[in-house]
Amino acid sequence: MRNRQATQLISELSHSGRRAAEFPQSDVPNRPLDEMIPRSFQGSTLPKLPEMAEPDVVRHFVNLSTLNMSVDTHFYPLGSCTMKYNPKRHERLARLPGIVDVHPHQPAKNLQGLLELLFDMQQMLAEISGLPAVSLQPAAGAHGELTALFVAAAYFRERGETRTKVIFPASAHGTNPASAAMAGFECIELKGTRSVPGEHGGTGGFVDLEELKRHVDNQTAVFMVTNPNTLGLFEKEIAQAAQIVHDAGGLVYIDGANMNAIMGITRPGDFGGDMMHYNVHKTFTGPHGAGGPGSGPICVRDYLGKYLPGPVIQRTTSPAGENRYEFAIPEKTIGRVRSFFGNVGILVRGYCYLRTLGPAGVRAAAEQAILNANYLKELLADVLPSANGKHCLHEFVASAEQLAKSSGITAMDIAKRLLDFGFHPPTVYFPLVVPQAMMFEPTETESKATLDAFSQAIHQIIQEDAELLHQAPHTAPVSRPEEVNATRKPVLTWPKA
Repeated sequence: MRNRQATQLISELSHSGRRAAEFPQSDVPNRPLDEMIPRSFQGSTLPKLPEMAEPDVVRHFVNLSTLNMSVDTHFYPLGSCTMKYNPKRHERLARLPGIVDVHPHQPAKNLQGLLELLFDMQQMLAEISGLPAVSLQPAAGAHGELTALFVAAAYFRERGETRTKVIFPASAHGTNPASAAMAGFECIELKGTRSVPGEHGGTGGFVDLEELKRHVDNQTAVFMVTNPNTLGLFEKEIAQAAQIVHDAGGLVYIDGANMNAIMGITRPGDFGGDMMHYNVHKTFTGPHGAGGPGSGPICVRDYLGKYLPGPVIQRTTSPAGENRYEFAIPEKTIGRVRSFFGNVGILVRGYCYLRTLGPAGVRAAAEQAILNANYLKELLADVLPSANGKHCLHEFVASAEQLAKSSGITAMDIAKRLLDFGFHPPTVYFPLVVPQAMMFEPTETESKATLDAFSQAIHQIIQEDAELLHQAPHTAPVSRPEEVNATRKPVLTWPKA
């Protein structure tokens, strides 16, 4: 039965006169409101706040929390996002007093333990990426992209070059062109990426080298590419693509959103990448979702390191062999992109993850993620065939196109109905190059039993009445909103100035 209290607004649960706490009489002299807050900042009426006893407040928010889906409560195969389990051990370690009680304004001499941890994190990220210069400042993946593009702009500016173009494949994450546009570049999409073949199981979806050559010229600043790409495939010609860009004097940016598939196996710096970002909150098991928290460190080649945002953490060793850790500002820094020195809480969790696994464990996690994705791909092959290739890496994109044509059951119908079975849906309708796309990423933290149950649920769903599926979900507190007809252009009206 649906919890009635959890579906009511807190204002509806309010009762006049109820209190969660009684405050002592104020010992501060009363002053007129106008003396404390300028009249221009005052509202016409005081806000009407809910009045509730403490048990009612606690029950309201606990009941609300039971309506949430998360990696702690449900299987979360959200393709392209690497939503994997966050070990509680890392949560406990990140809350140690020597970490949470540190104030960022303390001098470096009082932060030696934390700075050593962050320095080691820089070193580990550099080793995994094959790119030696690291900034921990960016607060999320897209922020890392933007920061790296600022670094690229500074690099070309110092060389006296005016380069205006950023190139990316049609299957790129939407943040790539958005970051490029915000950094002031012209966005060039490779429309000619090898198209998805009519028959499933083909090998389309890679960067087309000939199309890349047609667009690369002396105005090309950066080629942004995700590898493995959004279809869950490794770009086998990535080194050749990087060479094409390098021959024209451009830089190659590797979107690190899919590092979970290659960490410890291959490195972006080794296959041609000059810059990349990590999503520590994805790849290294920091909490993830709802717009944050996040951490998007960037790694770049040594000759780009002098443009990184500061401060970075440096280590010096005294003649007596004592290590000291200090803040340093790179010589030609682009300036700060975030307060202090990064989202330390998420970086600490990522550090704990890497220390827990060690080099061999990092590689084993990637291999298990690949195994899980291929296993689930095979389980679903008879009903949701994959659009590209016989094998995948950490994720795969299936297509519900044939199902939609034969029975009227769409990718969205399956996704919404999965909520009734206690599973979070996969990413749907992305990437756009696959019709009726469903992107699955099971990650390495899920068991065979979970993947079997998920496959069984999908097989059961597609046997159900199409009309039932069109109305799904049936057990969620909020049902499916009305979907706008994709063929009808929305009419936008703006308020008059």
